[in-house]
Amino acid sequence: MILPFQTDAEIAAAVPVVVAHLGQGGLLAYPTETVYGLGSGPSVPALGALARLKGRTPDKPFLLLVASRAMAESWGLVFSASARALSDAFWPGPLTLVLPGGEGRLPDQLRGSEGGIAVRHTGHKAIARLVEALGYPLTSTSANRPGEPPAPGSDRIAEIFHDEIDTGTLLVLDGGVLGNVPPSTLVDCTGPSPRLIREGAIPRAELRRAAGRLAP
Repeated sequence: MILPFQTDAEIAAAVPVVVAHLGQGGLLAYPTETVYGLGSGPSVPALGALARLKGRTPDKPFLLLVASRAMAESWGLVFSASARALSDAFWPGPLTLVLPGGEGRLPDQLRGSEGGIAVRHTGHKAIARLVEALGYPLTSTSANRPGEPPAPGSDRIAEIFHDEIDTGTLLVLDGGVLGNVPPSTLVDCTGPSPRLIREGAIPRAELRRAAGRLAP
């Protein structure tokens, strides 16, 4: 199923459908402030289904989208002074932080080799509204097969994942065609000092201008 997801009325109609779909272990394709994403609820079975859909090895974790820093903290994720400064400056927006914590609350499959979980407060207002309605973080990975560019819109998603859409496994939110936007900037905040993993939509210079010595 492909649902329109642009006007206030379309978003309001889609949210309860998505909440029910994800609650039953379904998968979702949706727009973000950067690229279209694929996602699920943060459960072990849903993560396995998402990895199979993506064609991704289980040892490469997905990131989480949250609706606020408070939501991330409520799931046990820990913000260092650097993480607080960076999130204050750039959340909601295209900044992903790798945070420690979450043990016993979030699956270990979300944890990377550095021991943290990647989290972003999405700057896409409709998706933030959806995550708020869910009451839990939404997993996220780019909507493509490995090695291919991210899908720019629902038409391309329907081409790539038509079987999963036809069977009802994958629900697609049509937020229009997205431009060629860089991925989120990724900062590891699990150690004593923050470390820039990927310079994306927010350049290092901007991080330092906003957070000073607390930036990587």
